Formats: sequence, C-alpha cells, structure tokens
Amino acid sequence: MFGATGAVGTRTTQEALSRDHEVTAVGRSRVRLEMLPPSHGRTLLIEQGDASDPADVVRLSRGQDVVIGATRPLPGQEHELAIAAKGLTAGLAGSAVRLVVVGGAASLTLPGAPRMTVVDGPDFPRELRPIALACNEQYEVVRGSDDVDWVYVSPPASLEPGVRTGQYRVGRDELLVAPGGASYISMEDFAVALIDEIEHPQHHRTRFTVGY
Repeated sequence: MFGATGAVGTRTTQEALSRDHEVTAVGRSRVRLEMLPPSHGRTLLIEQGDASDPADVVRLSRGQDVVIGATRPLPGQEHELAIAAKGLTAGLAGSAVRLVVVGGAASLTLPGAPRMTVVDGPDFPRELRPIALACNEQYEVVRGSDDVDWVYVSPPASLEPGVRTGQYRVGRDELLVAPGGASYISMEDFAVALIDEIEHPQHHRTRFTVGY
C-alpha cells in the first residue's frame, strides 16, 4: 500500500487488516509510518519507499498479490500525482501484480449530461481545479498502461471521514448521486469498496466509482 499514512490509506490498511490480510504499508516518511494504528497481532509490515520511483515499486511489490496506490499530494504539489502513477505503472509493467489506484471524481460525467465531466460543471469550485486536473492526468497515465492489470477507483464528489456502514453503490463513468441529491461516501466505506474489489475482482483495466 503506497500512501498508507494518508487519510484513505490509513483506513484501507485497517480494513484490510480487519479481514486478516497481510499488509505492507509504504510511505516516504518512516516517522509517519511508525505512527500508524496498532495492528492488534495481524501482519503489518512498514517499508519506506516512494511510489514515483519504479525501482522502489519493483522492490516493494515483489511477492505481493496487489499494490494499492493511495498517494495524495500536498496543495501546490498536485503534479506529483501523475508522477506517482508513472512510477507505479512502470514498476509493475509486465508483472502479475494487480494495481488498484485511488483516483479522483473529476473525470466522471455528470448525471443527465454525458458529455460534461465533473470538473467542467458550472458549480465546480475553482479552488479544487488544480487537484481535479491532476487526478485527470493521473487517470490518463493509468489507463494508458496496457501491460499492467490495473483498476482505477473514483470516489463521489465528497469523500470525508465518517462511519463504516459496509454499504455502497457501484457505477462506472457517471458520478453517483444519492436520492437526496448529494454525492458522497465516507472514507471508511470507500475502504470497504477497495478491499471488496481486491477480494472479489470485478474490474480489469477499467475505472469504476462508488457512492451512497
């Protein structure tokens, strides 16, 4: 798991451990890795590494079934998202290790407007455009990788800390909107969806999205 110390990465690590998976948590900061919640006797290994470095990806994916890319750049460093995607895809090229990428919602189409993406919608916040466009570039890198068994997972419009219900809906390229008009999912249930896909693969070399 690259990006294991981030908001989504931490929750996905805990979800995987709760299902008795062995997890290797990877991050650039050893200090932050050592601050991860306790594994309660389950197998959690911590490794320092950089998703943007193909050599690190090769080294740390050896012997793994799946690599999750859950890196998220700091404001002003949005370009790192595509660089990390290039490192992950280059490092896994030609291998049997599956790649699951935590992506963005910007490239999803709006309900009722199949030719308009989320980032181009009239109400899209200007301040979120840099990370939205970076997610689009990340998606282009991943889906251009013909020699990697990848899946790109887009969240709905809002992805925030919340409650684990174990419930969610699955879509493909259109933003999922709940009956009340909101497009959201908790990070906890997003993690559930990621591990469900890993345990029971339904998507290969494609994107899917989840939401309530």
